[in-house]
Amino acid sequence: MKILVGIKRVVDYNVRIRVRSDGSGVETDGVKMSINPFDEIALEQALRIREAGSADEVIVVSLGGNECQQQLRTGLAMGADRAIQVDTDEDLQPLTIARALLKITEKEQAGLVILGKQAIDGDNSQAGPMLAALWDRPQATFASGLELSGDTATVTREVDAGLERIEVDLPAVITVDLRLNEPRFVKLPDIMKAKRKPLEVIPLADLGITSEHDLQASQYAPPPVREKGIIVEDTAQLVAELKNRGLV
Repeated sequence: MKILVGIKRVVDYNVRIRVRSDGSGVETDGVKMSINPFDEIALEQALRIREAGSADEVIVVSLGGNECQQQLRTGLAMGADRAIQVDTDEDLQPLTIARALLKITEKEQAGLVILGKQAIDGDNSQAGPMLAALWDRPQATFASGLELSGDTATVTREVDAGLERIEVDLPAVITVDLRLNEPRFVKLPDIMKAKRKPLEVIPLADLGITSEHDLQASQYAPPPVREKGIIVEDTAQLVAELKNRGLV
């Protein structure tokens, strides 16, 4: 069985996000970029499944320009067998991403697709469910536990009321949460080996997909600066201050 793992190039989660002075987007020049943390967890889980003998091959795929090859090589260094770059310089929306992933999934005849539950830049949580709908296969989202048994996956999901366990038939799409695992560290010998692993580049147009621009961001702005708090002497002063600000 082949496992397909989607990864996205994002600003590293340890970096303080800064908006460009002209409000056209987030500053990325000279900023450390990494694999989306949720996607890294998805890849780690795929590698563990392969190491347990339940899969034969793990393939990482990313959509973007040549800069995303850095993250694909990191995925190969973690242990993925092959990498695929869907080459595009456009800022893709979730539905276009799902359609591209569907083409790659069908091309590779993947038995399982594992994605992060969301990307830390867009926070949409849409690509996985959209892919499952287009593929017409089951999905399990927000997974904090995953076990495979034959043609069935048992998934522990994090929901508002706590945890729930569901079973889905394979092939399926699974999106993962932070508590599923702890990704492994990449060692220098693995980085050197990753340079010799195959990385295929496929132009987005070759998949027969055109980018859609139904939604466009017109302006970016940082959150407003919080006002400094005040210390009140008693309840009466607190109520008076709240009334003065029109909050009660």
